[in-house]
Amino acid sequence: MSENLEEVQNNPAFGLLGEQNIEVNTDELTISSYNIGKSFYSLAKIQYDKADFIQAEQNFKEALSRAQKPRDIYSLFKIYGFLIRISSEQLDMNKATQYIEACEQLLEESQVYLGSLNSEYFYNAGVVKTYKGEFETARENLLISLKKSKEENEPEIQAKTLLSLATNALSLGNHDNALDYLHQLNQLLRIINKSYLSGSMYFYTAKTYSEMGENNKALNYLVKANQFLQEKKCWNLQGYILGLKGTIYKRLGDFERAMIYFKLASETTDPNAFKRLSSLVQQEIEDVNDSNVDIYLDKSNRKVIEKDIGAIDFKHRFVLLEILFLLAQNPGVYYDKEELAQSIWKDEYNPLIHDKLIYTSVSRLRKLIEPKEKNGSKRKYIIRGKDGYTFNPQVKIRFHADEKLGQNGHQIANIDLNAPV
Repeated sequence: MSENLEEVQNNPAFGLLGEQNIEVNTDELTISSYNIGKSFYSLAKIQYDKADFIQAEQNFKEALSRAQKPRDIYSLFKIYGFLIRISSEQLDMNKATQYIEACEQLLEESQVYLGSLNSEYFYNAGVVKTYKGEFETARENLLISLKKSKEENEPEIQAKTLLSLATNALSLGNHDNALDYLHQLNQLLRIINKSYLSGSMYFYTAKTYSEMGENNKALNYLVKANQFLQEKKCWNLQGYILGLKGTIYKRLGDFERAMIYFKLASETTDPNAFKRLSSLVQQEIEDVNDSNVDIYLDKSNRKVIEKDIGAIDFKHRFVLLEILFLLAQNPGVYYDKEELAQSIWKDEYNPLIHDKLIYTSVSRLRKLIEPKEKNGSKRKYIIRGKDGYTFNPQVKIRFHADEKLGQNGHQIANIDLNAPV
């Protein structure tokens, strides 16, 4: 999410060309280069919010060409940030890499230009490290930024840093920390008028709850994010909200509703501007349309979706889930009792302990995932033989340990469109 035009024009952090006026004579009109650059930037921001990335990129480049160092250091970080997000969405690795390298160079120059390293410097340092996938180093810089922003009384930097810390925690798989930072941000946004961050906060809260398997909470926050988009007339996240809703309903086993949201995301998205989103949605549509899939396995959220039974919650069945994934990832391979004892319970096999434990656990697993056929028999996912147990190689499995939509996996620059710049 981003500031509206008035916020951009009045933002003191936007110091493009500082106070220097370079006059351009156009008949009787004198226009400063500062105002030209500022106008290009403001126009690009509006186009970015309206998802017109082609024109936004051109105007960001125009603003970039009019910036000067050292006085426009932080403005340059902002412009490069938008260009990196657009390149990531368009799956243009070469452009994104060039812009990231420019940010790295700018970071080095900042240490020379700046008299002291303030909260905004460390915020940008954290964002640049995020682009490179160096999440631990990014977190260290962001924590320094958070501390300094409080000392310097910079609430906007503090708010952006809290949101970046939340996304960083998501990248590191720490959902509790992500929710904590989002809660702090929510409290701060009740005090300061930086509403452009609210939509991002709601969306990332939804993503966090989605990854935690708390799907109803995730859907509620997506409603809030969508309401914010409508109020701010900001449409660059519309497709991602629809796509994430589809992913959640798919995980719940409601494939019909999931398909509705995936198709809406596809039909309302310009494939030339949203290449990454279009690719992800198409994968999800093909996934749902694959009627031959018997069972979906989602280890990260401890969910299994059997095509007749529906969603099966394994949240409190950790051992059964481990057995299922061990067998399903190696269909046709038999695991004897010794191997199961070592792989699942990390113990040396002891028949007095493990024989009944293994038999009971596999029986419970079968009751959960194997539906009865019309003739009263059960579909056999897990087969028992003289050499142990195996997963039926005739069964068609789909793994969802790595969700496509709503997470950062395989993303250029490790950044979302709605991440603050």
